[in-house]
Amino acid sequence: MRLEETVAALAHRVEVLEAEAEIRRVQARYMFLCDTPCPEFGVRDDAHRIDLIMALYTEDAVWEGVGEYYDGQFGRAEGAAAIRRHFEKFWGEKRDPALLLNAHYLTSEQIDVDGDQATGQWIHMQPWIFSDGTSLLRSSRLNNAFRKVDGTWKITRTRTENVFVAPLSAGWATDYPSTSVLMKP
Repeated sequence: MRLEETVAALAHRVEVLEAEAEIRRVQARYMFLCDTPCPEFGVRDDAHRIDLIMALYTEDAVWEGVGEYYDGQFGRAEGAAAIRRHFEKFWGEKRDPALLLNAHYLTSEQIDVDGDQATGQWIHMQPWIFSDGTSLLRSSRLNNAFRKVDGTWKITRTRTENVFVAPLSAGWATDYPSTSVLMKP
C-alpha cells in the first residue's frame, strides 16, 4: 500500500472513531437531560431543559415509540415542532403522582457510521420513583439515527421499543436526591 493510501485509510478510520465518539456523547447527553431531577448545571426550568434537548435534533427528526406496548403510549412525532410538543406534554403537565426520580442507564451499544449518516442501537434501563411511593423499572431497546449537520452530529430518529416494565416494591430505594447537586455552581 502506498503512503497516500495508508494515510487516507488511517484518516477514514479516525473520522469513523470520532463520529462514533460524538454520537455516543449526543445519545448520552439526551439521556442525561431526560433524567429527573435534571442534573444539568444551570437548567432553570423544564422549558430550558427542552430547549437543550431540541438542540440535539435535526428539524426533520422523528421521535417514536414502537411495538405492541409503546405504539399507544408514545406514538410518533414528526419534525422538531412535534417533538418539542411531545416533551412539553411530558414535562409540562402536572403529574399525580409526581415523578421524583428517573435515571437512564445505557448498555449494549452498537454504532454504525456511513459517511455523514449513522445508526445506533442501545438497551436502556431506567428506574422511576413516584411521590405516592410506587416505583417501576423500565427497559427499552433504542434504534436511533443520526446525521452530521454543519459539522455537528444530530439525532434524526429516536425509536424506542419496550423490553419490559416491572413494578418495584415500595421502599426498594431509600435514599435519592430531590435535586441534583450538579445543578449548583
